This record gives sequence, structure tokens and C-alpha cells, in this order.
Amino acid sequence: MKVLVTGGAGYIGSTVVRALLDQGHSAVVLDSLVTGQRKFAEGVAGVKFYHGDIADRGIVKKIFLDNPEISTVIHCAALIIVPESADHPAKYYRENVAKSVELFDVLSELGGKNLVFSSSASIYGNVEGFKVTETSPLNPSSPYARTKFMMEMVLQDFCAAYDLRGLALRYFNPIGADPQLRTGGYVKNPSHVLAKLVNAALGIEGEFKVTGVDWPTRDGSGIRDYIHIWDLARAHVKAAEAIEAGGLFDRRDGDVTSLRYQVINVGTGNGVTVRELVDGFKQVWSGEVPVSEAPARPGDVAGAFADISKAQRLLGWSPELTTAEAIKAELDWREARKGILGY
Repeated sequence: MKVLVTGGAGYIGSTVVRALLDQGHSAVVLDSLVTGQRKFAEGVAGVKFYHGDIADRGIVKKIFLDNPEISTVIHCAALIIVPESADHPAKYYRENVAKSVELFDVLSELGGKNLVFSSSASIYGNVEGFKVTETSPLNPSSPYARTKFMMEMVLQDFCAAYDLRGLALRYFNPIGADPQLRTGGYVKNPSHVLAKLVNAALGIEGEFKVTGVDWPTRDGSGIRDYIHIWDLARAHVKAAEAIEAGGLFDRRDGDVTSLRYQVINVGTGNGVTVRELVDGFKQVWSGEVPVSEAPARPGDVAGAFADISKAQRLLGWSPELTTAEAIKAELDWREARKGILGY
């Protein structure tokens, strides 16, 4: 199977590409490199790299002309920083919505394509007990979350009207790095919680801030579902294989589904508070970690964790790696990154 991965030079996309390769598939990567890393895609065995924008209809058509065997696209290209989306919503709606619509339109024009869309659990509203299923109420609370919500609706409409089949993976909070240390986080000033914890531990940042300590959780800090990035990448491979094999859309489970469109949660199925994550980090890290508390950021929510029974049932996927393994992978990656990216 050959798969086009948009944003395949980014943190999640590049790890998805490695998981595809490890399962014997090949990948084509389209990435603008606005945030992605060229070294994650160019010159990698089994990968054809195209430097370009997802809204460039010409390059998308060229990719399929050059690689006619591609029938499945994993769409990871997006901006993802919640506070930035609140400060610059126009940028997020342009990059995440307008450009994705152009991509979907080209794919519908090319005909018969399968699309796995990287959606987000941030679109869920508050749920008693914090555990969400695919039918839980939706209430995206930031411009970033609303871009994901909008694109789910767009994808569902496109699947109903055109020759597309779509699968939206609502994933939770990816952490860690590729266990073989081929890819990982690369942003020097990260917004992801574990990367910021590592920065505080290494003295790159003065302290780690627990943002929001008055949430109605067991310890007041936000609750999240922290999934190892490799488990998340494996889920994308399972999704691509399932959508290629057919039959996935014959399964109705009373949720957001149709003959051509499905929504599936991807997480661990366990809720971990930010304070519990800090405690877990301290068990892996031998040094000091300066920690302070701060108010919640714009767009922050109490959080949620996933009911993953649908992913287990339809994709045959379950998480295999622990939070502790993700923490260790992130720490190991920081050393490996110096040799790969130079910092």
C-alpha cells in the first residue's frame, strides 16, 4: 500500500510515515516545511517527498500523476497551538480550513480516494466523569478546535456528495517520540506539556507551569489522555489498512457514521491529570523539576479522556505503550535530536 501523508515532515506525520514503513508500506509526503523538518522526509528510504502546499492543486495533481497507485491520504497538515489560534484566528481558519477544503476538492475531483483525517478530542464539550465516546456532546472552545470541528463537517459532506470515503480520528494528547528515535518533537519553544516538562528539567525554561488548577478534577489540574506518539501512529496505519480493505463502512454502531464516513476516538482510555503527569515524570527523571502554578490559558478546558472501544472493535487497535515509556522516549529523543537536527 502506498499512502500520501500531508504534513508528513511534522511531529505526528513523520512518525506516521515511519509506522507505515515499518509495516511494509510506502509513503509519499507533501509538506510545505513551514513548521515541518526536511530531514524527516527527504532522503528517507521508501518515501517520496514533495515540497509544497496542500492548497496547491497543481502539486497535488502531480503527486497522483506520478504515483497513480495512491488511493489513501492521511491528512496531518495543520497548525495546532491553541493559544496562538486565539491570538491569530484568521491564520488558523486559512491554514486548517480553507486550505483543507481545497485539498478535499482536488481529491474528490481525482475520484475514488480514501481520506484519514487527523481530528482532535478538543472538539468535545464537558462530560460528567470526563470520559467521552464518539457520541458525546461537542463544544469546541478555541479557534483551533473549531477548525477541526468544521473540517469534520466538511469531510462528512464531501463523502456524502462525492466519491470519497472519510475516517476522522479524534485523537487526544500525543507525547513521546518514535521508539527508534528517528522522529520526535522539534519545536524549540513547545506548547506540548511533556516537552515543556523536559525543557524545565533541562533548564531550557525556568519552570514548568501547571496552567489551570481550579478545574473540577480530582486534584484541580486539567485531565488529559496522554497517548504515546507511536501508538497514535500505529492507529493511523490501522485506519489506512482498514479503509483500503473495505468493509469498515458497513459497520454501524449508532454514532456519527454513514456508508462513507466514520469517526473514531484514539487515546489510551485513561485519564491522567497534569499534576499526575508531573509526578510520573519525576519518577523517570533523576534531577529536579521546578514547578509552579498559573491560570488557565485562553481556550483551555478541564479536559477529557477517550472511550476507545470503537477503535478496538473496528480497527483492531489498542495502545501498547505506557506514559512512563513515552516520558523516557522524549528524554532519549532530546539527546538523539542533537545529532539529527543539531539542537
